[in-house]
Amino acid sequence: MTSLVLVRHGQSEWNLQNRFTGWVDVDLTEKGRAEAALAGQLLRKTDIEFAACYTSVQKRAIRTLWIALDEMERMWLPVTRHWRLNERHYGGLTGLDKAETAEKHGVDQVKIWRRSYDTPPPPIDADNPDNPAKDLRYRAMGVDVPDAESLKDTLDRVQPYFDAEIAPRLAAGEPLLISAHGNSLRALVKILFDVSENDIVGVEIPTGNPLLIELKDGAVTPVAARYLDETRAQPLPSVK
Repeated sequence: MTSLVLVRHGQSEWNLQNRFTGWVDVDLTEKGRAEAALAGQLLRKTDIEFAACYTSVQKRAIRTLWIALDEMERMWLPVTRHWRLNERHYGGLTGLDKAETAEKHGVDQVKIWRRSYDTPPPPIDADNPDNPAKDLRYRAMGVDVPDAESLKDTLDRVQPYFDAEIAPRLAAGEPLLISAHGNSLRALVKILFDVSENDIVGVEIPTGNPLLIELKDGAVTPVAARYLDETRAQPLPSVK
């Protein structure tokens, strides 16, 4: 079998502040760095020899990968960064306090923006200082930055990259490690496990807890899946 491991970055500064983050490039907290180190220690115990790693272009995911690879004594592994593995873009919610936003717009409306499959939040203002369209990295990459994304929108930009770049390597038997974000990883889980639109919104990916997925030889079909830290595991979709 071939192994694919998904790791959600450790706690970020805006996670700690309870703010909508999305494409804003915040760093890890000390807790987040500790979570990343634990992820690396857990991965080292598996004895999986990864062929390569993938991550987003956001430092919290990149640093999580660096720290984990350091713990694994595998910092020499090739790493590919791509914006299509970025977190979901929270649009006009970006930077706002989650509790204050719920008080202003109502818990039900914010829940729809946060947890529905295909309803994006309001678009971000062009003059918002946290608008990622102003970010040099996306201009340099020629990325047409969205002004907001639903989970469906996130999946729609993750899947072409996964299908073209990652899935063929897995099918060829290469073990791969992906360090990314709650929603980009949720999109990958939906793709891999064929989760319904209704069920995927309830899937939670814990921070810093590697999800080890074993794939059928010559295919990208899960045959088994488990979190390496069982004490912080979340329910997983069934393997079909």
